[in-house]
Amino acid sequence: MNKLFSRTSVGPFELNHRVVLAPLTRMRTEEGNVPGDLMVEYYSQRASKGGLLITDATAVSPLGIAYVGAPGIYTDAQVEGWKRVIDAAHAKGARVFLQMWHAGRQAHPANTGGTTPVAPSALRSLEHAAIRDESGNITEAELVVPRALELAEIPRIVEQFRRSAVLAKEAGFDGVELHGANGYLFEQFLLDGTNHRTDAYGGSIENRARFLFDTLEAVVAVWGPGRVALRLSPSGTYGTMSDSDPHATFGYVAERLNSYDLAYLHVIEPRIRGIVEQETSASDVTSKDMRRIYKGTLIAAGGFTGQSAEQIVVDGDADLVAFGRMFISNPDLPERLRTGKPLAHYDRSMFYGGDARGYTDYAFYSQIDAA
Repeated sequence: MNKLFSRTSVGPFELNHRVVLAPLTRMRTEEGNVPGDLMVEYYSQRASKGGLLITDATAVSPLGIAYVGAPGIYTDAQVEGWKRVIDAAHAKGARVFLQMWHAGRQAHPANTGGTTPVAPSALRSLEHAAIRDESGNITEAELVVPRALELAEIPRIVEQFRRSAVLAKEAGFDGVELHGANGYLFEQFLLDGTNHRTDAYGGSIENRARFLFDTLEAVVAVWGPGRVALRLSPSGTYGTMSDSDPHATFGYVAERLNSYDLAYLHVIEPRIRGIVEQETSASDVTSKDMRRIYKGTLIAAGGFTGQSAEQIVVDGDADLVAFGRMFISNPDLPERLRTGKPLAHYDRSMFYGGDARGYTDYAFYSQIDAA
């Protein structure tokens, strides 16, 4: 795997390898959606010299939280919690990007203080939310019909992202990634299956992309060149998402992104549709499709093995590869891939919420080898 372990760069940062920790929802915060000791340990374990870590999806406002226990970046306490995470990762020589997130209609009143979620249009997602029941246990609940945003409210959400970008800078992050994938608010605006607006934020592709680019420009104004990124899932269906012409929609976005000096564009391959792996079709939009249009650094994600990651980088269809599930169960994943060591399997039942089990208790291969 010579190419996967060659040097590269993301924005102004030199990296020693191309194995990236994908942004993963783990729901392990402390009270107030604050990163605590568990998260410090989790990210520290997965940090490597010259490696890139992307955080859990992190809400820019209380209304943006989809899952109980997900982190935020809108209070001073959250900033202080993230500082500890970043310090621990930086001590290992890693770079850390914060994934900034607003769930839109994927939020649930149980996680937003009883407030009805917002979306571009009053259309309900058929997914379920993770909430805490009366006994304090995490359970699933049907999502509700969201409230369509008034035109005057949209700039306020853009401002929430800008303000959270400022807080992310104060916390010490190396950059930020806008979460434009997986059926959350940016994608709800972008796709015509969920955006039925008739004003300046609906109708044409340009109008549906307006909220995304308004926010991107506001965040770039805070961070400057090479420090802002975007994640997209061009063939994703999670969140009851659909678009009549995804090649046109995401082709427009990719072409326009060339005008921005981004750190990277992060593309989820079509075989991953939210949280499940499915068959692909010729109509899907892949990293390779986006690479034909987008000229900057590209990270591919979604069900990769070490071999397939090496191949996509060798083929030139991606510059780096993000790993999720295998990075959960292998905190030393880059080293295991580099040396060909066997990989530990993950326990899906412990992905979301809970304690150290299935989170920080996976062993490094050196620990297994020494046992």
